[in-house]
Amino acid sequence: MLPEVFGGKQKEKVGEIWFAPPKAITPALLVKYLFTSEKLSVQVHPNDRQARRQGAPVGKEECWYILAAEPDAVLGIGLTKEVSPTKLHAAVACGQIEQLIDWKPVKPGDLFYVPAGTIHAIGPGIQLIEVQQNSDITYRLYDYGRPRELHLADAISVATPAPYDMENYRETVPDQSAKLVDGPHFRLFQVVGDDHDILTATVAGEWQVIPLEGKVTARGKTISAGGCGLCTKVTEIDLSKNIRCLIACTMK
Repeated sequence: MLPEVFGGKQKEKVGEIWFAPPKAITPALLVKYLFTSEKLSVQVHPNDRQARRQGAPVGKEECWYILAAEPDAVLGIGLTKEVSPTKLHAAVACGQIEQLIDWKPVKPGDLFYVPAGTIHAIGPGIQLIEVQQNSDITYRLYDYGRPRELHLADAISVATPAPYDMENYRETVPDQSAKLVDGPHFRLFQVVGDDHDILTATVAGEWQVIPLEGKVTARGKTISAGGCGLCTKVTEIDLSKNIRCLIACTMK
C-alpha cells in the first residue's frame, strides 16, 4: 500500500514513483520514491568511464534516505568479505550470492550513499527516497529465480566485490540541518526550517527540492511532502514554510 500522500491503497502494486521534469529539460539528477513489498534484484551500476564504454552518457551513483521501515527490514549493500571476481561468479552460479551480501538493518532517517560498483539490493518493508545520477544503466546480478534478464558478465566487470564502506553512511538527526552527501556528482542536504545558510557556499547548476514536512516553494511553485521541485538557482528556493526537506544539487 502506498503512503496516504500518494493515495494510499491501490488496485495494482506500485513499486516506485519517479518525478518527470518539464519537457525539453533533461536534469542531471533523478529523484524517486521506492516502496518495497518483496526483495528487489541484486544489482550494480557502472561509473561514468565504464558506462561510456557501453555507449551510455553517464554512470550511476545514488543514495537512499530511509523514510519508513518495518522492524525486520534490511538493505543488502556490499559483501560480508572481499572476494575475487571468479568467486563472485561462482556464488551467483551456485545460488549463494544472498549469503555473501551484507544485509544491514535499517530505520527511518538512515542515509546510505551508494558509489558506482557497490553490489546492492533493497529488502521488503521499506519506503525510501532515492537520489541518483539521471541514468537507467543497471546490471542485474541475481533475481531470486525470477524470469528476468541477468547481466552477469557486465555486472562482475564493474562490481567492487568487497564490504561497504561505512564512511558512506549517515544517521540523520530530524531537527538538525546537515550535509548528508558530498559526492563527486551531487550533494544532498537535509534542511530544517528556513536554514538557507547551509546552501549558500554551494555553486550548482541544478537544485532538486524534496519536502518531507511543511511546504517549500521552488521557482514560484509551492510543493509539499510527496512532491519534488526543480530549479537552477538556490535563490529560487523559498523555505519560509519549510519544516524539513531534502535538497539535492549537482556539482559544478
